[in-house]
Amino acid sequence: MSSDNSRGDISIPLRNLLNSIRCIRDRVRDGESNESDSEEFDLSNFWDTMNQAVKAVSQEATKLSLAFSTPPPPPHQKSILTMSTVYYWLPKSQGLSLRRAVRDASVEVLEGVGQLVEVILASPLQSLSQEQLTSTGGVWSACDRFPSLPRDNKASVMLALSAHIGVVKDAIEEIEQALLEEEDPFSDLLGDLDEEEEPRGNQDTYWSERDRRVIGPCQGLMKASGACLRKLSSAVRTNGDAGSAQNRAQLDDLEDFTCLSLPTLNFLLLSLTPPSRSSHVCGESELTWVQFLEAAVDHNLQKAKDLMQSDP
Repeated sequence: MSSDNSRGDISIPLRNLLNSIRCIRDRVRDGESNESDSEEFDLSNFWDTMNQAVKAVSQEATKLSLAFSTPPPPPHQKSILTMSTVYYWLPKSQGLSLRRAVRDASVEVLEGVGQLVEVILASPLQSLSQEQLTSTGGVWSACDRFPSLPRDNKASVMLALSAHIGVVKDAIEEIEQALLEEEDPFSDLLGDLDEEEEPRGNQDTYWSERDRRVIGPCQGLMKASGACLRKLSSAVRTNGDAGSAQNRAQLDDLEDFTCLSLPTLNFLLLSLTPPSRSSHVCGESELTWVQFLEAAVDHNLQKAKDLMQSDP
């Protein structure tokens, strides 16, 4: 059999496999789970089965990569189908945050396997290229994420809150660092003026003294936002309970609320509402703190508005 015929015989099953992986990936990314009685759902059994399925995908990716360095048997997709089937076991009522985490991790594995097949298709017959080894390692890395995924909706929401707290912390630190600069904080982006040129008059490119006065209360608002997220995270950690569908839905609502605070243009306005009083995680001590926070937010917001509306 000629080399061209051998390549053709190999390419057909590989392309079929690649098309199947892409279809499965799209269904996992965009499809709905199979709803079941959430209260009877065995989350522990789900994770045991999912981890076994992901381990099988990792092992088969290795076999696939090595097999095509020699005349190969036809590829199969049993482990991929098993992993996607197990994913569909997880009902939305177990928590949207948890399901998103499992979905994103599953899609990452499927995309990694798809990339590996693409690399094999592009590689010379009976070879083991560095790119092929790298793609195999990418599948391993995606599969290795599963043991560290949050195991229930409370843990998933806690993970999201921690990430949001980090974003707010970074924003506050960037403002503070810029305020420490004695010169225009954006001068390095615009280049130095020639000696013959007059100083730049467009103050939209740097902070005026009036701008700096407004930044003070804006910093207060950002710090209040960070404090709100930290207190919310503490309340979820202490009082959060993922044992009922109602509590899991409340936890999802809290995560959705915090996601609204992250777009940069709406950051100061959308990140100020304190944790929901109707949530089971908000006890008497948290309610007192929320009232204090509301007063601090109102004070800083009004101060910022007054300064921005005042005459230059």
